[in-house]
Formats: sequence, structure tokens, C-alpha cells
Amino acid sequence: MKMEANERIEMSTQTATFGAGCFWGVEHLFRKVPGVIEAVSGYSGGFVENPDYRLVCTGTTGHAEVVQVTFDPEVVSYDQLLEVFWAMHDPTQVNRQGPDVGDQYRSAIFTSSDEQQRAAEDSRDRAQPRFDRPIATEITPAGPFWPAEDYHQRYYDKNGHEPYCHVIPWRTLEEQGLVRA
Repeated sequence: MKMEANERIEMSTQTATFGAGCFWGVEHLFRKVPGVIEAVSGYSGGFVENPDYRLVCTGTTGHAEVVQVTFDPEVVSYDQLLEVFWAMHDPTQVNRQGPDVGDQYRSAIFTSSDEQQRAAEDSRDRAQPRFDRPIATEITPAGPFWPAEDYHQRYYDKNGHEPYCHVIPWRTLEEQGLVRA
């Protein structure tokens, strides 16, 4: 079958929303996962419409700094992304990640379906034995996602720095079959 130049191959994508501390590092690391098409820093889980960074940092909006990940489920599954999430940060810390303190830095998974909710809860239960303290990650249905300001998008790419609170979980990526050992 010959494909015409103006025909496009439609790809089925899904989204997942994760909070694991400062969104700069979370976005940077998810962009390195094969099958991730886009990762956008933003805010979710709060009650103020269209929040901005300064307002979220006051701790009065209820929002978490999050990354909305668009992925190709033919390449990487939601379960694999959950494994990357658990490996990239310390989900036992409450309202902080490393030196960043405040409820906007909480560990959170905002789910977009009942299936994602069940998968996230099951994944948390499987991950718990890896940690000495209880996992504090909030797992709740997603509300609105508000993209962060442009200067927060691809922050490390623009500024030439490396994440200070997150590590690329290469071993997890290898174990999930996402990269070769």
C-alpha cells in the first residue's frame, strides 16, 4: 500500500500527570524516557484557576508543581512510567523534595481514568517495600492542568544545568526494557 504525501499516520497517545518536587527536574527526566512524546511543566491539584508560579509558591492555591506527560503506549506503558516516577524521587517525603519545601513540591499522581487510578495504587503498593518509610504520594483523579510559564518549560535545556533533586533512573529504565543495558 502506497502512502500519499499528504496522508499522516495517526498515533494513539495517552497522558499522565506526575508531581515529584520541582517540575524542572521531573520534566527533564521524563523527556529522556523512550516513548515520551511531550512533557509539560505546570500546576494541578489546586482550587485557583489559571495560577502562576508566584501565586503557587505562596502555598495558598493547593496546587502541586507537576509534569503532564504525553506518551505513546505502543512504546512505553503507563505502568513503566509509574516505575520511572517511583525511582526518580523520594516519595516518602511529605510536602518537599530535597531542599525544596512546600505543598507545591509534594509527591502526587493525578489520574485521568479509573484504570490509571487502579494502576497507580497497585504500583504504589508494589513499590512500598523498596522504601524504609511509608510512601506519602497523593493519588487522586486529575482536575485542571495549568501549563507553567514559558520560562519553566525545558528549563534545564535552556540553562545548561542538571537536576539537583532528581536522578535519571537508568537501572529502572533498563529493567523496564526502555533502554539497553
